[in-house]
Amino acid sequence: MRTLEIVFWISLFIVFYTYIGYGIVLYILVKIKETFRKPIHYPIPPDEELPELTLFIAAYNEEDVVDEKMQNCLDLDYPTEKLQIFWVTDGSNDHTNERLSRWPQATVLHQPQRQGKTAALNRGMKFVKTPLVIFTDANTHLNREALREIVHAFTNPKVGCVAGEKRIAVQSKDNAASGGEGIYWKYESTLKALDSRLYSAVGAAGELFAVRRELFEDMRTDTLLDDFILSLRIAMHGYTIAYCATAYATESGSADMQEEEKRKVRIAAGGLQSIWRLRPLLNPFRYGWLNFQYVSHRVLRWSITPILLFLLLPLNVILLFTGNCPLFYAIILGLQVLFYLMGIWGYILSRRHIKNKILFIPYYFLFMNVNVIRGFRYLSKRKGNSSGAWEKSRRAGK
Repeated sequence: MRTLEIVFWISLFIVFYTYIGYGIVLYILVKIKETFRKPIHYPIPPDEELPELTLFIAAYNEEDVVDEKMQNCLDLDYPTEKLQIFWVTDGSNDHTNERLSRWPQATVLHQPQRQGKTAALNRGMKFVKTPLVIFTDANTHLNREALREIVHAFTNPKVGCVAGEKRIAVQSKDNAASGGEGIYWKYESTLKALDSRLYSAVGAAGELFAVRRELFEDMRTDTLLDDFILSLRIAMHGYTIAYCATAYATESGSADMQEEEKRKVRIAAGGLQSIWRLRPLLNPFRYGWLNFQYVSHRVLRWSITPILLFLLLPLNVILLFTGNCPLFYAIILGLQVLFYLMGIWGYILSRRHIKNKILFIPYYFLFMNVNVIRGFRYLSKRKGNSSGAWEKSRRAGK
């Protein structure tokens, strides 16, 4: 039973480290670093020195949000003569292009063939001439100061990518999906901010991020997490990903847990795909701090931790009857069972559309890890159909 005990404690440690411990370690490292090296504050560039920007929106059948998105773009605080609003609408067969034709401020690139979002990004970037490109989704709203804040982050020449913050709109009656998602993204935002202060944020979310145009690299068209792959490749070239909490994109949470489930499974599959395609980043001798952050914040979550999480319960039951400290293992088992019961009760309440944010947390946590495991199956079945990867729900938050 000694071997089972070792496996149990290693599993427990990895689960704790992945979801809580890394945040603690990260906080301590940031405080130590900033004690000896104060952050450099770069001046805000005046209007006459602001660079030209392209606001890049890849959209598929977004007729319901086109007008709202365009108005939001025009309301942003940035000189209009230095801002280009660029839409790529490949394959759209609704009234998206018709609605965009009513907005002369928008440049629209369209082709009838639907080849997927990544292909649209690759094609569209060949027409971009500005030094900075800001990617955003059609169904998100940016805060008025977002573009200026992103440009300010780029005044640091080491920054090759800027990740904005994703926020979930507060609804008067959250469901389990939007409630759990909002809590999750608040925690994620805290980790991203600390990552950025230590060395570099680990990836960007497609709702709002920006890159230096010359650093953009074409991606394989079957790429599931284009935002993550693109931003990490930039970091692998020696640049950093700055996290800018003062530039944020707001969107509604998933309508229900079924929609959220599809999205999480796809994100999990994309995470596994990313681990393989970014495998050189697993070399700690070459990438140092970036490797430490990448493995701690992303790789563990998308690979072994969900498996170990669900392995803990049967191991705990075995050790309760065979271990040297049955009382101790009984307490741990009781806590595990309580957590699972809270998650199940949260699921039942969500099915009845009853709001209880306390129970949303264990439910969303368990739900998220189940779908990471399901992501293995999703990826194994996927056979490079890039157009199928561009779903109506594109929130790939990482």
